[in-house]
Amino acid sequence: MLNKKFSPERQSAFEARFEAQKIAYGPVVFQCVRYAWKRGMLQAIADVGEAGLSVEELAATGQWTPYVLKVVLETCLSAGVVLLNDGRYALDKAGFVVLTDPITQVNIDFNHDVCYQAMFSLEQTLDEEKPLGLKVFGEWPTIYEGLSQLPEPARTSWFAFDHYYSDTSFPDILPDVFATAPRRVMDIGANTGKFTLAALQANANIELHLVDLPGQLAVADKHLQEAGLRERATLHPTNLLDKAAALPADMDLIWMSQFLSCFSEEAIGSILERVAATLGPRGQVLIMDTFWDRQRYDIASYCLINTSPYFNNLASGNSKVYESEDYIRLARAAGLELVTARDNIGYCHSLLRFAKAA
Repeated sequence: MLNKKFSPERQSAFEARFEAQKIAYGPVVFQCVRYAWKRGMLQAIADVGEAGLSVEELAATGQWTPYVLKVVLETCLSAGVVLLNDGRYALDKAGFVVLTDPITQVNIDFNHDVCYQAMFSLEQTLDEEKPLGLKVFGEWPTIYEGLSQLPEPARTSWFAFDHYYSDTSFPDILPDVFATAPRRVMDIGANTGKFTLAALQANANIELHLVDLPGQLAVADKHLQEAGLRERATLHPTNLLDKAAALPADMDLIWMSQFLSCFSEEAIGSILERVAATLGPRGQVLIMDTFWDRQRYDIASYCLINTSPYFNNLASGNSKVYESEDYIRLARAAGLELVTARDNIGYCHSLLRFAKAA
């Protein structure tokens, strides 16, 4: 796949040292920029345009003291979020992105509300390959058992992150889903039922089988009932980490979206073996995921690579954002062969189609 190199070819030693300091102070910069966004500081500056505002003018609003303004805005200045001209702060390009770009806002909320406190345990988690950072929220073996019980705002930020990346892809992939005219479709890792709802609404001739943990399926059940589509859906509460857990048989199509990345390679191999066993005579498997090696832009690869520590520290302790070849290799070992691969779906998804090996 693509060779990724994130540092400039001719970066000097001095420039590299500056980049290293950005890493060292990254957590501090993150919190100050988030504060400036969430508390309206950036918006107040943006509202006056290029003229900007002085610390005294901002303080006159009564929302912040001059001391707080100087601490926060000077850090924002160092990060390219604001400009300082003749004692007046104006919005810089990165600040405009923070204020207006939904994916940046989703990523900030996810990293602050879900990941930030937990990351203090990353070193121990990496050593033990158990999601030890999860203890900041509850005593669950993985985050998936606790999703319906996550405290706010972590729960809202988790689902916003998960859905923002996947929902934009669903309209684009429905022709792929129906390309082989399937009648019995299984949605493994159904979560809250977003894909199932889209598929049932788009095609009146299919029936959906949803496989996930009981907590997630309870939410999906509610959404299906509200949409009047419950009669064409069958729920199968299942813990896929249980290797003895069987899947419903004779499926024309099996769909998995942002699901296998929740598991270790060993668990993925086990799931794919059961998936291959449950396919009908001409059944196929569609796997949609965010492979960091198949991205058009380095910025997408950067975000995806740096989501892997979340999977390690909170999700399962041994999962990550994978390279596409990892899935292809594990599918081959499970008796499946790659039929097609399609990239550039939604923000950063690829779609791998598999069939039983001849």
